[in-house]
Amino acid sequence: MVNSTVSLPEKWEQVLKRLADDHQTDLNGVVSELCSWTFSNSESKKQFEAWLDDAFPPKGEAEDKARSANENVSEDEEEQEEESEEESHEHRD
Repeated sequence: MVNSTVSLPEKWEQVLKRLADDHQTDLNGVVSELCSWTFSNSESKKQFEAWLDDAFPPKGEAEDKARSANENVSEDEEEQEEESEEESHEHRD
């Protein structure tokens, strides 16, 4: 078994420590059991992976999403400019 250190956000660490104390175990035991439970069957593992992909997209996907978002912003800006030009032409007529 690999022993590694994981940082938890303070508020979650406090909650998990309190739960561990209530159940007379340590924080590592709670986190270990939580992970075991999360990955105990293929369906929950798929759900976790889908959530993780959405929350923290793989590098290539994240770059694609950012590029796509920038393209959408550019398209919206172009449309707004065209509408403004059309409106100014209408006002002149």
